[in-house]
Amino acid sequence: MLVIAGYFVVAISIFGGFALAGGHLAALLQPVELLMIGGAATGAFLVGNNAKAVKATLKTLPSVFKGSKYTRALYMDIMALLYELLTKIRKEGLMSVEADVDAPESSPLFGKYPAIMADHHIIEFLTDYLRLMVSGSMNAFEIENLMDNEIETHHHEGEVPVHVIAKLGDGMPAFGIVAAVMGVVHTMESVGLPPAELGILIAHALVGTFLGILLAYGFVGPLSTLLEQKLHESTKMLQCIKVTLLASINGYAPAIAVEFGRKVLFSTERPSFSELEGHVRSAKSR
Repeated sequence: MLVIAGYFVVAISIFGGFALAGGHLAALLQPVELLMIGGAATGAFLVGNNAKAVKATLKTLPSVFKGSKYTRALYMDIMALLYELLTKIRKEGLMSVEADVDAPESSPLFGKYPAIMADHHIIEFLTDYLRLMVSGSMNAFEIENLMDNEIETHHHEGEVPVHVIAKLGDGMPAFGIVAAVMGVVHTMESVGLPPAELGILIAHALVGTFLGILLAYGFVGPLSTLLEQKLHESTKMLQCIKVTLLASINGYAPAIAVEFGRKVLFSTERPSFSELEGHVRSAKSR
């Protein structure tokens, strides 16, 4: 909703200010200019990216109109789940969670947390490293290195749509200039017209530059910043799981291991110690 609200503010500020200054909004309605700018941008988008980048970008774009799913409630759920898993391991041994890890969708323990189960990235990351812990063939340093490499890969993969949208926004002003130049060429072809009509043609040509810059910095460019913020949030979730599991591998009790994970969260989503403790107790009683 913030994206729509932001677009509304941009449009009202620009077009409203133009109208208040005595401008005629109808003069800015130039479908041909929009066709040239939008068509050229779409073509450049297809030329400059491979099929994987195009698919990833189109898949990611709808998420900008949704709020962040990485809320305090979700973080408390993942830490409560980790606490229950680590407590079970501490009491019954690593092999006790093998069935939960191999089939989380049918695990009563995982089933308590539908919000976590809905995110396959979180489930895959968590179960993969629990499986490695169960196997017992890797030490803490090896698992940490593998986790770091996977998180880095996840981050680089998530940056693809960010860079694609950023470059698309960077190119919009240039495509606006191209549309304006085409309008000037058309004006020069009509140099024999009366001055009043030439003025209209020149105004139409200049709208191309205006639209290119407006689309770049008011509509397309900000999306790359928003996607980057969402990427950092998804990475932070993986870091929380990583730190908690490593603390457990290094011998810390489940309550302390979960505290390690809590400390790496952003302050805006980090629950207090008492909040997390109460949530864990309520989850255990379910």
